[in-house]
Amino acid sequence: MTDPVDTYLIRRQPTASRPLLGLTILLVEDSRFASEAVRLMCLRSGARIRRADCLASAHKHLCTYRPSVAIVDLGLPDGHGEDLIRELRGGPRPVQAVLATSGDPDGAERAFAAGAQGFLEKPVRSLGDFQQTVLHVLPPEARPLGLRAVTEDTVDPDMLAFRDDLAHVAELLTVAESEQPIDYIAQFVSGVARSAQDGPLCAAAEAILRAQARGAANPVALSRLRNIVQSRLERQIAI
Repeated sequence: MTDPVDTYLIRRQPTASRPLLGLTILLVEDSRFASEAVRLMCLRSGARIRRADCLASAHKHLCTYRPSVAIVDLGLPDGHGEDLIRELRGGPRPVQAVLATSGDPDGAERAFAAGAQGFLEKPVRSLGDFQQTVLHVLPPEARPLGLRAVTEDTVDPDMLAFRDDLAHVAELLTVAESEQPIDYIAQFVSGVARSAQDGPLCAAAEAILRAQARGAANPVALSRLRNIVQSRLERQIAI
């Protein structure tokens, strides 16, 4: 089924102040904090947003409607975002505009190799950069007519969403060590920490990622990550 608001010919026409008016954006993102930032930018830009937190959820969305734009995080709990990007770009009903997002700046190369037309590096906070990136990958007829001033506004997601992400990590760290998805945990925390501009948390996660890349465990870094997550949660509760 095609969502009628996603058909460019009948959708509401964008304006200079709301350049994404009439678009439906499917955001495939497991972080609540990163999703909240994109939600606020879509709201300010006139776009409607739907969110999937994993590949399985994204496929359920795609069974019922086709978005105007898809924004896909590269690190997801049940697989790689690059695989979904290939599906969206090369399937029988391709999505016309597909963007990738990641806290890893090196992710851009993987995203473009998979077929993404644009890349949003986390943290995504600049409203103007977000709008420009989305507009750049849209067909000309979907863009607002005339000149448009690029806004310098930024968005600040609710820190409760950051706490939700930390609580998710804390839950993952409670399972038996042999069953912990360390790669995913470290990648997830790295992206969340970048979005929240939390340097110590990001450094702890990236120490684990470097060790994993060498094929080695880093129990000290994992313990440090666990302690930082717990301290952030306790501080959020106190606030």
